Amino acid sequence: MTVVTPKFGMGASVLRLEDRAFITGQGRYTDDIVPEGLLHGYVMRSPVAKATFRITSTAAARAAPGVHLVLTGADLEHLGDLRSDVMQKQPDGTRAPTRDIPILCRDRVQYVGDAVAFVVADTRSQAQDAAELIEIDYDSEDAAAETATALDEGTPLVWPELGSNRAFLNEIGDQARTAAAFAEAAKVTRVEFVNNRLVCNYMEPRSAIAEWREDEERFVFTTGSQGVHSMQKILAGVFGMPTAQLRVVTPDVGGGFGPKTFVYREYPLVIEAARRLKRPVKWAGDRTEHFLTDAQGRDNMVTAEMAMDENGRFLAMRVNLVANMGAYISQYGPFIPFVGVSMSTGVYDIPALHVLISGVYTNTCPVDAYRGAGRPEAALLLEKLVDACARDMGLGVEEIRRRNFIRPEQFPYRTATGRLYDTGEFEGHMSQAMERAGWEDFDTRAAQSARAGKIRGIGMATYIEACAFPGSEPAFLRLNGDGTVTLSIGTQSNGQGHATAYAQFVSEKLNLDIAKIKVHQGDTDRLKSGGGTGGSRSIPLGGVSAARAGEDLAEKIRRIAADELEASASDIELVDGMARIVGTDRQVGFAEIAQAAKKPEDIEGFGDFVQDECTYPNGTHICEVEIDPDTGATEIVRYTIVDDFGATVNPILLAGQVHGGVVQGIGQALSENAVYGEDGQLLTASFMDYAMPRADTVPSFHFETRNVPSTTNALGIKGAGEAGTIGATPAALNAVTNALYRAYGIRHVEMPATPTRVWNTIREARSA
Repeated sequence: MTVVTPKFGMGASVLRLEDRAFITGQGRYTDDIVPEGLLHGYVMRSPVAKATFRITSTAAARAAPGVHLVLTGADLEHLGDLRSDVMQKQPDGTRAPTRDIPILCRDRVQYVGDAVAFVVADTRSQAQDAAELIEIDYDSEDAAAETATALDEGTPLVWPELGSNRAFLNEIGDQARTAAAFAEAAKVTRVEFVNNRLVCNYMEPRSAIAEWREDEERFVFTTGSQGVHSMQKILAGVFGMPTAQLRVVTPDVGGGFGPKTFVYREYPLVIEAARRLKRPVKWAGDRTEHFLTDAQGRDNMVTAEMAMDENGRFLAMRVNLVANMGAYISQYGPFIPFVGVSMSTGVYDIPALHVLISGVYTNTCPVDAYRGAGRPEAALLLEKLVDACARDMGLGVEEIRRRNFIRPEQFPYRTATGRLYDTGEFEGHMSQAMERAGWEDFDTRAAQSARAGKIRGIGMATYIEACAFPGSEPAFLRLNGDGTVTLSIGTQSNGQGHATAYAQFVSEKLNLDIAKIKVHQGDTDRLKSGGGTGGSRSIPLGGVSAARAGEDLAEKIRRIAADELEASASDIELVDGMARIVGTDRQVGFAEIAQAAKKPEDIEGFGDFVQDECTYPNGTHICEVEIDPDTGATEIVRYTIVDDFGATVNPILLAGQVHGGVVQGIGQALSENAVYGEDGQLLTASFMDYAMPRADTVPSFHFETRNVPSTTNALGIKGAGEAGTIGATPAALNAVTNALYRAYGIRHVEMPATPTRVWNTIREARSA
């Protein structure tokens, strides 16, 4: 049979199918949906970080114009709390108790923004006005707001009954072997720093709508999410109802990055309100609520040491990590530092490792997964430490990396944390990135900067991450009566381009224009299960399944066409929506084939791929900066990326993912910082105080791939959705540190390296 090369298959630079609707204002987001009879909810939130409280009266709120319902914690005793089930075992084998999130607080608030009451009215402004009429007495207490001091004696206890602010203790690695290596080391390098807290700030703030369908005897819940099935399961558990009684739908989503995975309090609140009122109820959060209450990211205090021999070879690594959980244990909160430290040794052959993780409670917003979810934290820790090791040993940062990289002949390679890397050529992409970045000519550019009164620095990060975790994501195809094809899959696009990427896999198997392939996600009625989107899993897992579903459907189409054309299925080729006998003009269209099918399953394709191990994308980022010592302002003047993603599905989509991730990583390094005052008030609760990266913050990136196919994934793909974030933060910070070290001998600057912080650091160095 002749193989016809598809125009839109894997590897093709296909423009996004989704974009026309988005750029012409035809996207359909949760807040665009207005069911008939819609009411609006507003959450009354705590203005203080820690207090006992008593609601003395809701009478005025209930009597306010347009109000239909006022709910307090006392009204919701029949609902379960939002629980986490990912607490890891402690060294003594126990699992620490969690502090779960109540749907509405009952008599105690634990952070600014904690939910106290819910008001439903004809309009949002009426609900908000009425909420302000609720009479509440707060008895404020001292708050614990800092990660670094959470475990100090005298720090107020978030949960006094626990006797400590320690939420849990985890231990990873071999303490005895690590101690022995440190005892024999010729040199030990130590770093200590804060991995700053971040607010996600997706473009679309969260919103949710709940409806009670009397004719169906069930709820329909609509929200922007990263997967409807996990949301259905958790919400059904809160209400003690079967999942069949709750349909969950997700329309278009304006960014997710991790925090839209989680079930938040507003979701059960609108469902409960719809149940009581028998009318649709919407809650739409604003940007301030996002800052105060959506799960935040990072926020670690880290101390790390590396033991080396006399040649700079790494012998062992020791880490003490304090991870802020916020006031409650969020859905995946405890798992984030745990999975992060599993990547502690990165791309290096480090024989021994010992890590202690102390999760701590503070009177702040809960912390959970944010793009990369623990792996950016691990990469920053390691790459900052490796640069410090190079300075201590008098080696170039590239040379100490070369001496310690895991070599290609060592694969498959088992790390000290138990991770099993399948492939990698780390020195290869580092050397390629250095060549593209003009590494050897840096001194010339630094001299030019000096003549202009500025200082220049260059930094790199060689990273690896674990993603596309073991599991599967089945794909279901159906040939429609008009000759188009529909793919249903349980992931959820948040702007990544799933409709395009999945269509490419199917197009390649059916040789069909991707415009005729429709992708459906985000409805529990369409699929019984789905893993959602997170951990860069959609394309490595779902893409393989989509390709296999395409193969399955293609074979079925050939069989029906063979019957219609009185030929052998092996003689049928698929070309542009037609099934044709090879070498002839005898053909039948996909629409006719759909109509000729005797049973629905004859025109349905199924594909599934079960992956047993993670994929491990890796790469090198090189950042070059110029700093004005008179103002502390940092400008990124060059940025180079060479990544290994195993195989490229769509170069345009891939570049978009990497570019976005890099900008987020640079944002953490140079500008973003969620800051709480001593009293637990969020001081950076708007864009006036929280500095997001902007288009003029970054240069044009040079991005290319040097792929080494994964042996874990059936198509050789390694996940790419989070990689940009993982490599960018350490590369940018190392570049700033390099500039400061070359000019002033400064070895450390905390993140974010804002102009004020850099200027003060330079001033202190000059004074010294």
